[in-house]
Amino acid sequence: MVKILAIANQKGGVGKTTTGINLAASLVEAGKRVLLVDLDPQGNTTMGSGVDKRHLQHTIYHVLLGERPIADVRVAVSPGKYDLVPANQDLAGAEVEMVHLAQRETRLKAALLTLKEEYDFIFMDCPPALNLLTLNGLCAAQAVMIPMQCEYFALEGLSDLVNTIKRVRVNFNPTLKIEGLLRTMFDPRNVLAKQVSDQLQQHFGSKVYRTVIPRNIRLAEAPGFGAPALFHDRLSKGAQAYLALAQEVMSSTA
Repeated sequence: MVKILAIANQKGGVGKTTTGINLAASLVEAGKRVLLVDLDPQGNTTMGSGVDKRHLQHTIYHVLLGERPIADVRVAVSPGKYDLVPANQDLAGAEVEMVHLAQRETRLKAALLTLKEEYDFIFMDCPPALNLLTLNGLCAAQAVMIPMQCEYFALEGLSDLVNTIKRVRVNFNPTLKIEGLLRTMFDPRNVLAKQVSDQLQQHFGSKVYRTVIPRNIRLAEAPGFGAPALFHDRLSKGAQAYLALAQEVMSSTA
């Protein structure tokens, strides 16, 4: 049975895109069929997967507006070997154009239903805002993966996101849950980071992934090569961390 996860946090720069790309590639490495959906008009997931967003004829924008079936828009990426539903700047106008459409909050969910038999995992990289695009991701998802840095303001943002998830559960998606909190860009030498990490574990317990993603230069470099870190430097701490996260994600769905 397919597992559908939204990768979400309204705070930018916390590693959502890095997590989507590298987790997708790591799960493919483990033999899983993976689809990654780029829901951010910036198209960073698209570019980081090695797909040039400037030359795309059709994207998730056309899917949300009902102009193209999602199966026709997805592309196979290399070297990641997962399938991608790309995005570019066109998506910025989708919110305005979707306002008057029927079932505007669940259009992505309806599209993904046509593909659910083809994949083991579907991930949606949501934009760093609580907008209609993120809402589509949350309505389509079974659960939410929350990447976050261990810093003071991250805790405040997490509280807002948890409240949003509760509202989505009440109004649109009654089975939506938090799959897990992922500590990203972690520096063990930072005292505050360790304190925040401890607080997360105290408050959320088993909802905090055991795997911690370190601050790692290879993870930062990889998007420039249009490849997951696994194919940029397999032995780097960042690539190894996402391989470990893939094992943890698979064990939680076994």
